[in-house]
Amino acid sequence: MTANNSPTLILSAQVKTAVELYLKQLDGVDATGLHAMVLAETEKPLLEATLSYANFNQTKAAQILGMSRSTLRKKLDLYKLS
Repeated sequence: MTANNSPTLILSAQVKTAVELYLKQLDGVDATGLHAMVLAETEKPLLEATLSYANFNQTKAAQILGMSRSTLRKKLDLYKLS
């Protein structure tokens, strides 16, 4: 629990749950490219949430993400977030 009595959210557990649900919904159909799909599906919301958290300050967002500002800008362009 956090200070405000809300449950602690473990990101890795949430990702695992989401992937397990996705695979279950496949109902035996073969899946390929899951790794690339998960990365592509999670990177855009990661960038959006971090930018919002940083009050849309790209320098601060890049620092939080652990990447250079130029790399962040390239990713923002890639996902049409600029």
